[in-house]
Amino acid sequence: MGKSVLLIEDEPNIIEAIGFILSRDGWTVASHTDGATAVDAVRKTVPDVVILDVMLPNRSGYDILKDLRNDERLTNLPIMMLTARGQTKDREMAQEAGASCFMTKPFSNKDVLSTLRELAGG
Repeated sequence: MGKSVLLIEDEPNIIEAIGFILSRDGWTVASHTDGATAVDAVRKTVPDVVILDVMLPNRSGYDILKDLRNDERLTNLPIMMLTARGQTKDREMAQEAGASCFMTKPFSNKDVLSTLRELAGG
């Protein structure tokens, strides 16, 4: 049985690319595009892994991450932050907020797959 991932991203081309890569690998992929309702979407679906964009409409990925980490049910949920900004400051903010890992755009398909497999425990 495949693993599930919730992709919280507002760029349609990124959603399509990651969705294709992961579904071809056996993942069940759901996506969500609005930062304001992202925490509720995670609580509702409780996926095996979350991919969370930093820059979303209506709410920052960092704020969403902090809320998820403050929810007892989601404290250990693997969350990969995804951003077009890869400066050290951005990585540090993600790490401080509780990200499991950090990946910059553009990304390689191979890196996305191997990282998510690792986060999902195999």
